[in-house]
Amino acid sequence: MNVFQHRPTLRWTVPLVVAAVLGAGGSAVGVIAATARDGLPHRSAPQLLVDVQKARLDGLSGTIVENADLGLPSLPGIASGGGGSGSGSSDMTSLVSGSHTMRLWYAGPNRMRVSLLGTLGESDLVRNGKDLWIWSSAKKSAVHRTVPTTGADRPDSLAAMSPMTPQRAADAALAALTPTTKVSVDGTAVVAGRSAYELLLRPRDSRSLVESVRIAVDAKTHVPTRVQVFADNASKPAIEVGFTSFDPSQPAASVFAFRVPPHTKVTQAGRPEIPGSPKVGAEQHQAHPRTGRRPGGEPRIVGKGWTSVVVAQVPPGATAGAGSLIRMLAVLPKVSGAWGSGVLLRSALFSAVLTHDGRVAVGAVRPGELYRALGRR
Repeated sequence: MNVFQHRPTLRWTVPLVVAAVLGAGGSAVGVIAATARDGLPHRSAPQLLVDVQKARLDGLSGTIVENADLGLPSLPGIASGGGGSGSGSSDMTSLVSGSHTMRLWYAGPNRMRVSLLGTLGESDLVRNGKDLWIWSSAKKSAVHRTVPTTGADRPDSLAAMSPMTPQRAADAALAALTPTTKVSVDGTAVVAGRSAYELLLRPRDSRSLVESVRIAVDAKTHVPTRVQVFADNASKPAIEVGFTSFDPSQPAASVFAFRVPPHTKVTQAGRPEIPGSPKVGAEQHQAHPRTGRRPGGEPRIVGKGWTSVVVAQVPPGATAGAGSLIRMLAVLPKVSGAWGSGVLLRSALFSAVLTHDGRVAVGAVRPGELYRALGRR
């Protein structure tokens, strides 16, 4: 398992946008060595980065706990487990708020399973060879797709579709280290009962909403076992995702053999659509009715490092029939400027603007940076 593998299709998708905008990455790396607490030998930041890049595991399983406190406003359409947060929900959309528990099994790029465990239900993503299953116990539904068995780097693999794990979050934060990031080793930690070094990433650009990112790197396997993201001027992490149990051995093959539970509605779906891929037939040349741009165009990146902004075109009809999304958009504050008009979503770690002409801009920055990015055609 190489945590540096890229998953381009989800790097601009909310709610995982927080992980995506942490790709701030790399050549100016600090050389502060870790202390020798817990009996660990000294390791410098460059040495640890090489360790993480070379990390390979034939198998892995464990329990992951994710806590998110992004300071999001109370919005309709965001799954809630009570108390105004997503805690206890088994809906994947609830990961933006509250506390959640997941189980992870990994036995190679074509055999993976992630289970989101809720108070009253469970949602699973299961990849077993060519079979990809997405199951919800609450909805009593399962979606089955047949996908190629050509490696974890493909956007239709489970790795690209899974909820946040320490590997995914660290992958995004370490994808490309640049001189805009100060990287050091800040002592050691114990995660899931195992000793780990702590990498500390700090943006050099004060315009970023991210104050720092802490990545615990397992001392034996060199796999990231915990990621903590701190917003500017915050003492507690806005996002923390880490293992509470960690077993670096290959799970049994039976774990990946998904059996449809009784009374479950099964939908056979086509291959997952890759944003930016050519359309078939007449749709291939259809332009967006308002902007003249083709639907499904590749997102573009404005700026670099921690203050980069992702600007994408929302496919026509994406909100059609999505009543909860429409209700959510209706309560967001309206904003406008030379770039156009739309609605604004703000949190402790990121800002997002959805324009009335069908564009979306997202970044770990304040709204002004989004407006400047939208103004650049």
